[in-house]
Amino acid sequence: MKRYFARGALLTASLLLAAPALAWAPSPLVQRQLTKGQAWAEVLPDTAGAAVIHAAIDISAPPKTVWSIMTDCRMAVKLVTTVTSCKVVQGDPKIGWDVREQVTKGNFFMPGIRNVFRSDYQPYSVIRFRKVGGDLKAEDGEWVLQPLNGGSGTRVIYVNRVAADIPLPAGMVRAAMRRDTPKVMVNLRRESLAAAKRTS
Repeated sequence: MKRYFARGALLTASLLLAAPALAWAPSPLVQRQLTKGQAWAEVLPDTAGAAVIHAAIDISAPPKTVWSIMTDCRMAVKLVTTVTSCKVVQGDPKIGWDVREQVTKGNFFMPGIRNVFRSDYQPYSVIRFRKVGGDLKAEDGEWVLQPLNGGSGTRVIYVNRVAADIPLPAGMVRAAMRRDTPKVMVNLRRESLAAAKRTS
């Protein structure tokens, strides 16, 4: 996914999909790390050059607040700094779906990425997303929001299977994703906590 993936934009581009792709839940070891305030992520190889991302973080804000940050196109540039634009191109809020276009900036080695994906929403618990256009070869996954502490907190779980034509070794790309994915999760926590403070 071009430098986009290597910089973590992969996550944002995936803020959505249409079928539950790859179910995953944090292990007891991962859960212990989450309760200590750590963001967690792993990136595994998959077929046809794809990568599978698993990530999670605990946020001291209600699911509805976290949801509002995740589904707001205007927040994309704050969650993933390589994103330059996000817009909803079609959708039906009553049914609970939309199609979004996100664009990331390129650099000397990689051009920018245009990602078009459909999201299906189950407020305030699941966002499923899948590629419907743009430059990626494949993308499908989901965000799951689990209430913590009687609903005052949220555990965010992220799964994505993504593939793109990148002129870099696959292992190098996965390493970059593994490094940058937690940063996006931390950004999500920061913005969610700020939103919770504004409404308290």
